[in-house]
Amino acid sequence: MGLAVIRTRAIVGLDSPPVNVEVHLANGIPGFHIVGMAETTVKEAKDRVRGALINSGFELPAKRITVNLAPADLPKQGGRFDLPIALGILCASEQIPASACENIEVFGELALSGDVRAIAGALPFAVACQKQGTPLILPKDNVPQVSLVNGLKCLPVASLLDAFTHLSGSHLHFTHCKKACHAPSPPEPYWCDIVGQEHAKRGLMIAAAGNHHLLFVGPPGTGKSLLASRLLDLLPPLSVEQALEVASIRSVAGQSLDEKTWAQRPFRRPHHTASSIALTGGGSPPKPGEVSLAHHGVLFMDELPEFGRHTLDVLREPLESGDINIARANAQARYPARFQLVAAMNPSPTGDILDGRSSPDQILRYLNRLSGPLLDRIDLQIEVPKLDDFGFGRLRPPSSLTAQEAYNQCELAREKQRLRQGCLNAQLPIDKLEEACALTTADVQYFQDVALQLELSLRVFHRCLRIARTIADMANCDAVGRNHFAEAMSYRALDKLIREFSSHVK
Repeated sequence: MGLAVIRTRAIVGLDSPPVNVEVHLANGIPGFHIVGMAETTVKEAKDRVRGALINSGFELPAKRITVNLAPADLPKQGGRFDLPIALGILCASEQIPASACENIEVFGELALSGDVRAIAGALPFAVACQKQGTPLILPKDNVPQVSLVNGLKCLPVASLLDAFTHLSGSHLHFTHCKKACHAPSPPEPYWCDIVGQEHAKRGLMIAAAGNHHLLFVGPPGTGKSLLASRLLDLLPPLSVEQALEVASIRSVAGQSLDEKTWAQRPFRRPHHTASSIALTGGGSPPKPGEVSLAHHGVLFMDELPEFGRHTLDVLREPLESGDINIARANAQARYPARFQLVAAMNPSPTGDILDGRSSPDQILRYLNRLSGPLLDRIDLQIEVPKLDDFGFGRLRPPSSLTAQEAYNQCELAREKQRLRQGCLNAQLPIDKLEEACALTTADVQYFQDVALQLELSLRVFHRCLRIARTIADMANCDAVGRNHFAEAMSYRALDKLIREFSSHVK
């Protein structure tokens, strides 16, 4: 009787918990059994492994083969366990020395021909191995992904026979990933193609400087989508850790990683017909949705009221907590979702309030598609009006900033926030908000009176204070003044619109 243990890992969200593939060969009626909370794709591995062994020139032992995937209470999905199971059988039948399989980790899906295929989620696997300092045997096609992890010792193989040749030799030739893992320099900021809309550009700068969520409200053709696409130009490049986290989410989702753009901030723009599952993630096994694919980047939702009410309301938790927990009957997963929401909408179901095609009651019903709790979580509501003329590329007003000047001002404000509190203003805890704003007793009373008069919720009041703190940082002021708070309160365009049409309907 033979026993062999091959080390590998599963995927649960972005985590890669260790799994031991225990292979036992016993006398008795020949059979092949896989146990250990394995789903259908894992149980089908016995047919793939049998075909791969025979077609690679090996003889399947005529014994009772039992494969245990430990720990037994951890769900296992996919074909990543094929190669470890096959190598475990070869090791248990003494076709591979037992010492060769010690202190290494293996993953890979097998074709019936014996070729080793790439798997989804290789990057979190590689990151976990690099942290543990464990060498890794992996499919050759997964090398472009795992090469992003500096210092990883890996041995790429193209087939089961290739892996057998390396393991049966006297020495394993692992290579070190030495690829420079750094975020590329961002492209030059550009917004010269945006005609006018200085007020909207100002709101865009505030959103970029403090990581605030943003909503553009205006008639069709005023440049709302164009403005939203320029937010990435004002954001700083990702750090190495952030870039790896974003790449890991894409790896788990089964998306390819472009060597030139893998470390850039994501910009996701789901269609308004997207379901709540498409936004939050799900399925079996649970996969990340749009809110996670936009992690450390921008989630742009155009025609916001056209999304389903339930679809919009699932955004409330990730907007507040920065992550999403997916719970299903047979699996659970947690994915990070710290994105910056940028939305755009028309103020009327027919596009423009002034077109005379909608009654106040119809306009109010259209605006009420957005729930109050969702609007409370959107910091800035910017009106994007129609332009007075139809000029093409007219000269920039002397008072306006170039995109590069805007980026520099935002970066100085972000650096001021990091030095003061260690985070951007949008993530500033409530218990530190008053201290960070350096408010006088008179200012606190004044701000509270304004909030009561406008019937603001406590959440909106705190968010307005955070915006005021960002505006003060952009002006290089240590304390938040009433002028900063007044400007922050002016960015509530949709609230004003709802109040106006509510009074008309009454």
